[in-house]
Amino acid sequence: MSYLKLTIGAVVAIIAWLVFVFFGAFYGWWMFRAAPAGDTDLFFDYASERLQAENPGNAALVLIENGRVSRDYYSSAADAVNANTVFSTASMSKWFAAYAAMKLAEEGRLDLDSPVSDYLSRWNLPPSEFDNEEVTVRRLLSHTAGFADGLGFGDYHPGESLPSLESSLRNPRASSSERVRIGVSLAPGSEWRYSGGGYLLLELIVEEASDRSFEQYLQQSVFGPLDMSRSGYRYIGNYDNNAGSYATDGERADTFRYASKAATAFVTSATDLTKFVLSQIPQSRYPSSLGADSIAAMREAHGQTLGIDIWGLGTILYSPTAAGDFVFGHDGANDPAINTTARINPDNGDAVIVLLTGHPSLASNIGSEWVLWQTGYPDVLATDRVIASMFLPGGIGVLIVLILCLRAVFRHLARRDAQ
Repeated sequence: MSYLKLTIGAVVAIIAWLVFVFFGAFYGWWMFRAAPAGDTDLFFDYASERLQAENPGNAALVLIENGRVSRDYYSSAADAVNANTVFSTASMSKWFAAYAAMKLAEEGRLDLDSPVSDYLSRWNLPPSEFDNEEVTVRRLLSHTAGFADGLGFGDYHPGESLPSLESSLRNPRASSSERVRIGVSLAPGSEWRYSGGGYLLLELIVEEASDRSFEQYLQQSVFGPLDMSRSGYRYIGNYDNNAGSYATDGERADTFRYASKAATAFVTSATDLTKFVLSQIPQSRYPSSLGADSIAAMREAHGQTLGIDIWGLGTILYSPTAAGDFVFGHDGANDPAINTTARINPDNGDAVIVLLTGHPSLASNIGSEWVLWQTGYPDVLATDRVIASMFLPGGIGVLIVLILCLRAVFRHLARRDAQ
């Protein structure tokens, strides 16, 4: 018996198995769904129980089936939370900014593929080594415009004056407290990089193209037509029946204002967000202020990472669907513990909405479980869980190979001793 050949064979087998496990993980092969496919009652129980057990603050959960609200749940630390309670949404704000840009494109006031410089008079992109004329609205929407700021917007206390849009573009207050430059750092169109700065610029473009303030145009084109009366960009503390802000220990936390409406300042209620979601589900027959072609275009893939489609025009593409489409929507997260998600499966008209404060990631976690339950695939935000799912099958496979090798050695030794 050649121990060298046995060792080489074992190493090859282990490597082959680990590669198989790795790729299988991204198809959800090693993950268990929170509920059997189609069992909405069990999934709703799972999600509501997690909110009750893990979130010490305020939360709202809405499940939609075939374009109709089927179940909702509200939990509270000390407040009377209901369907009309207003929550901060953090980066989910970007979805609404993108919706406004698509509406302007429908109205003929914005060309998604023209240089953004065509629409700017109040501020201009700083010079760069790349061609700034390649920066388009389409690329801003999909985070492929060559911006590498990764900007999360810093907090402003209620008594502080917010800077002008132009001042923020010149010198934004970043959540990292580091100095951040908004401008072109990579060849536009060359790669996907998440950019809060790109959406701050998009906010200015909406104002310039509409000849209105960003908030006025959103009220006219989105909130008003969809009857979203508990949504907007006012400081959340100015709304009656608001969710406020809670830390992870259940203590009340400060509530803040943000310099970018488009990137992070949107607030809404479960009722209003449900209207927005339903307006993008044909099965719901809820009226939409945006055409069906534009809604479909928002979930066409434009941003990729590692060859995987992850971003449309202002929407996260969470996972592929059986019909060749994408589960789409947007998440949001801000300190100390604000987390939101809204995700739509266009195949069947199902959707999930979670708004909460008190946990930094629970809304996204429940959203990820919903995507896996709906499609069988892990979503693009579930990388940690995908990696964790590899350990058990990977370890079992390695153990089996080692046991087989040891068995072969013992058999060989037994035969030799018998001789």
